[in-house]
Amino acid sequence: MSAAAVMGRTLAVALTGMHGHLVEVEADIGQTLPGFVLLGLPDQSLQESRDRIKAAARNSGLPLTRRHLTVNLVPAALHKRGPGFDLGIVMAAYAADRQVHGVHGPVFLAELGLDGRLRHAPGILPSVMAAVESGYPDVVVAEESADEASLVPGARVRGFRSLHEVIRAFGGDPEPPLASAVPEPAPASDGEDRTTSVSLSGGHEPDLSEVAGQFEARFALEVAAAGGHHVLLEGSPGAGKTMLAERLPGILPPLDDQTALEATAVRSLTGRPQEAARLIRRAPFQAPHHSASMAALVGGGSGIARPGAASLAHGGVLFLDEAPEFDRRVLDALRQPLESGAITLHRASGAVRYPSRFQLVLAANPCPCGWGGGRGSKCRCTSLQRRRYTAKLSGPLLDRVDIQVTVPAVDAAALTSGAGGEDSATVRGRILPAVERQAARLRPFGLSRNAHIPAAVLREGPLAIEPRARAGADAALDRAELTARGHARVMRLAWTMADLRDADRPEAEDVDAALYLRRRSQGEGDA
Repeated sequence: MSAAAVMGRTLAVALTGMHGHLVEVEADIGQTLPGFVLLGLPDQSLQESRDRIKAAARNSGLPLTRRHLTVNLVPAALHKRGPGFDLGIVMAAYAADRQVHGVHGPVFLAELGLDGRLRHAPGILPSVMAAVESGYPDVVVAEESADEASLVPGARVRGFRSLHEVIRAFGGDPEPPLASAVPEPAPASDGEDRTTSVSLSGGHEPDLSEVAGQFEARFALEVAAAGGHHVLLEGSPGAGKTMLAERLPGILPPLDDQTALEATAVRSLTGRPQEAARLIRRAPFQAPHHSASMAALVGGGSGIARPGAASLAHGGVLFLDEAPEFDRRVLDALRQPLESGAITLHRASGAVRYPSRFQLVLAANPCPCGWGGGRGSKCRCTSLQRRRYTAKLSGPLLDRVDIQVTVPAVDAAALTSGAGGEDSATVRGRILPAVERQAARLRPFGLSRNAHIPAAVLREGPLAIEPRARAGADAALDRAELTARGHARVMRLAWTMADLRDADRPEAEDVDAALYLRRRSQGEGDA
């Protein structure tokens, strides 16, 4: 028998962050002493698959060959990680032994249990995306991964509960498996929308009508939602900063198809299939504690860096409560994604890139004790303590925050009147037409939100604001009250103001309102 006659080939996917590489799994059965060799730069978890695969095959009614089995993962120079290659390896081994056929075409993505059950492997969604983009739309996954894999347009998904079922589906004739290897039927879905797990927890949906007073901060939140702008809320404890931030996702527009697929793919990498079984349409909300590390916020870890809260907030809101209490280096690490909408993490084993187009909401007290706002009669902080506290939010970071407003303490009349402001549905009703207007205007530039317009586009061309209208911002730039970046952000805010009032172009009043919202927390513009 020739060597070519005992070769089996299947396809799998190796992930580097969210980027997938198609991998050909080659299996060869030799005439030497029995053994199982795995080649192609596998990591430790993949090396362990040898014993796992042998046990799964035996318990599924079709043991692997007793001759020498060599499995090679091509390209050999690419690092392979994780248990998602298990199914591809065992099917290639069966093909080499002529036990199955038709396996070189589908992409196999599943982990094996010792009893032969197919288990969910992390990263199914980006793996299927890579397979479809490479021209291989047929994928075989565990039954619990089928819903997630089916989210990819063009994918033809087959889900199985056990290796025994896969063998039979590809022409094999295994013996009946052990009783313990027969999976129990999956519980029926209760129909609950699982996308709520990526926003605010609990059954209650936060609504803007619950916020007492704070009409200026509410308006700032509306502008931020309409244009995709970042926000700083500064005020004394109990003023409502956290309440306002938690209600921002409720007035944001639904995620578009591409953003929804990217946001869901990030969650697929966490290995929790319940969070990636459906496309995320509602804007995610992430609120890490101020003790969060660099890896927790922007991503990291050993080996290939994992996504952090900034990537999990892609398409939604990243809320940093008590922002000055975060490590300054951690906060400054957000400067890259605030500009580019993505995070690139470099490690010795390679670089990965995760999408991170979020709206940043910072909440801060005016001083360490929190009572330095307003009259400041209760404040116990020295001037040095105040300077050190405010210096924790660096100038370059704040320069990237479009809206900076003071949230004053709520008075008794607003708190006890029982008459709340507009609810989230009413505010969202004004925001959605503004979002549609800017999307239509920015489509020729490949953009959708005002906050993402490049500064060069704002200086010349159809989006440049007339000198008469932007005179106030130009004067602030000449007085060094604005940086060049700050000037561009005021122009973006002015366009959002115009969109909210259904105007074709920003006027001087829009630029003045944008200046007011940007400079409020710095003590400017206070009447």
